[in-house]
Amino acid sequence: MRLHTADGLALEAEWTAPPRARATAVLCHPHPQYGGTMRSIVTSALFGSLPAHGVACLRFNFRGVENSEGAHSEGRDEHHDVVAAIDAAIDEGARTGIAGPLALIGWSFGGDIALAIDDPRLAGWMAIAPPLRFRPEHAYDAVARDPRPKLLALAAHDEFRSPAEIEAETAGWTATRIEVVAGASHFFVGRTDRVVHLAAEFVESLIPRD
Repeated sequence: MRLHTADGLALEAEWTAPPRARATAVLCHPHPQYGGTMRSIVTSALFGSLPAHGVACLRFNFRGVENSEGAHSEGRDEHHDVVAAIDAAIDEGARTGIAGPLALIGWSFGGDIALAIDDPRLAGWMAIAPPLRFRPEHAYDAVARDPRPKLLALAAHDEFRSPAEIEAETAGWTATRIEVVAGASHFFVGRTDRVVHLAAEFVESLIPRD
């Protein structure tokens, strides 16, 4: 797929959907300047596994990554990329008859960018090991106060920011649950199964009950 941002860039993306999907997730990858792409380990694990749980997924490369146009902007303009991905996921869902909630899921840098996206079309946010350093502190305020659900999946042995630091920084956030993944580093090697489980459980919780 090609996404088109409000500031005129074309981004590469991929879409996957199971038969009779019940929800959709947009996946945001880690920091481009440290090797992050839409095929990084956690993003790939989610993209490969969530469809088995009835979740359609759209993953994309931020500006300046691989075949996406533009250049990395240190988080200043990447919100345009996420909104373009949300637009495309909604359009593709409408085209293929997918109903249900839309979750925004980001890992590391992608988690920071996701938590700064206050979009009324989202049912909830999941941030995986977000350092909360790639956007100005005030950028998270709207989502922090929002009553829609938020899940922070933190690595017990994160090399960049400890769970205790993130827990303290988000202590006043509304509707926010924190899960610490035992035995995990920031990269979740050997623990991606737990991240997938938490993501599937979270998206399931967003689906309205009859």
